[in-house]
Parts: sequence; C-alpha cells; structure tokens
Amino acid sequence: MKIICIGRNYVDHIKELNNAIPGEPVFFLKPDTAMLIRNRPFYYPAFSDDIHYELELVLKINKVGRHIGKEFALSYFDEIGLGLDMTARDLQENAKKKSLPWAVAKGFDQSAPISRFIPANHFSDFRNISFHLDLNGQTVQKGNSGLMIYSFEDIISHISRYMTLRTGDLIFTGTPAGVGPVKIGDTLEGWIEGEKILKCEIK
Repeated sequence: MKIICIGRNYVDHIKELNNAIPGEPVFFLKPDTAMLIRNRPFYYPAFSDDIHYELELVLKINKVGRHIGKEFALSYFDEIGLGLDMTARDLQENAKKKSLPWAVAKGFDQSAPISRFIPANHFSDFRNISFHLDLNGQTVQKGNSGLMIYSFEDIISHISRYMTLRTGDLIFTGTPAGVGPVKIGDTLEGWIEGEKILKCEIK
C-alpha cells in the first residue's frame, strides 16, 4: 500500500505558509513505514527541532483503478478517517532553500498517525464533513470538506492519471489552516463530525 498526500488544498492554509494556489491537485508520497496506528504515541525524532502537525481527512481506497473518471471516483473508497501529516518543518524549509526534494521532511518513520476508519455511507454529504484538531484540549485546526479547493472526486481522478490506485491505499486530502509545532508531552486529538477518533501523545 501507499500513502498519497494532497498539498495546498485549503486556501487559508496556503496563505499561512505563503504558498501559491495550485492549478491542479499537488501530491506527494509517504512510505508505508510512516503509518502510526491504534493511537500509539509519536516519538519526537532526534533529527528535527521543529515537528509540525497537519490534520487531514483520509480516504481508504477499496478497489484497483487507473484513469478514473470523476463521475466514478466516489465508488473507489468506502471508508473515511483522520490522519496527521507530521512534518519536519526545519528539514522541509532547508530543502526548499536549496531547491531539493523534501521527502525526508514528510516521509520519516511514524510521520502519519492514522485514526480508525468510519464507513463512508455514515456521511450524508461528502462536501460537508467537519473535522477539527485539539492540542492539549484547545482547538487549533478546524476544517470542512466543503472548503477544499479540490474535491474527493477531483483528487482521485487526478492521482489515477499518473499512478494506479490499489486496495488499501490511503489518500490524505489536505490540511486546513492552524498548523503548528508540537513538543514532548503534548497530546493531539482528532475529531470528525463531533466524534473523537484519533489520539496521539508526543513522547
């Protein structure tokens, strides 16, 4: 399986990082070793001094597909969850300054804490899914799928033009504004439609 992450999919987040709005979905990959499941703790890596959280809705692909038309895209996932795109911001910024790839800043071990998944048919409207992230009990990110620049079907159709989607693949659909650093001792909790489904302690 692979983890595919969409970047720059919420206007407010693009603005907070001083990036440009993309003309099409932008994506990058995390390896399967990035997965952190069952609410296990995240251990702060020694190679970074600036790890940031980024909460996202995550789609779980349920069948193989490539060159998927937008009109069929919603049938290619049947579960939705939450994920944290943990980012070594210092490594990312250093790579950007040198015009180098920044996979190391996104794809390191345990950089993708992932919640349990909820059946997609639990949601009545894929364009109105609310979610938020609490840091030590205080809400720091609020998002809604209706605010995404590119919808679920846009994302799935676009990715499948370039690479085959396989059963079990995970798609991180982008993060809203409010990203920020974590430190040892922090607790992150992710909520979707008022239900807490993700907890991650920083150790």
